[in-house]
Amino acid sequence: MRLAFKMHLFPGQAGEYKRRHDEIWPELVILLKNTGISDYSIFLDENTNELFAVLKTDAPAALDTLPEHPVMQHWWAYMKDIMATRDDDSPVTVPLKEVFYLN
Repeated sequence: MRLAFKMHLFPGQAGEYKRRHDEIWPELVILLKNTGISDYSIFLDENTNELFAVLKTDAPAALDTLPEHPVMQHWWAYMKDIMATRDDDSPVTVPLKEVFYLN
């Protein structure tokens, strides 16, 4: 299953966002992969600061467990100063509906 969503990056934070993801924590990568996530990409619209993410998962229900993991909570707290987040520090995400796919 493929999932897509968008998030909002604060103005002027594109370089910092990329730097942090270039240095993504190994324990976070392990958590994401162990949760069934693969082929995960995030793109930036530099005109709007909107981030577009797309990922594949073989266990969609397992994604619901991510907020419970301390590594995920720590990553969200680490990112909250550069992007729109909720009260629990998780990023504000807007699910996107797939309207076309060519495989």
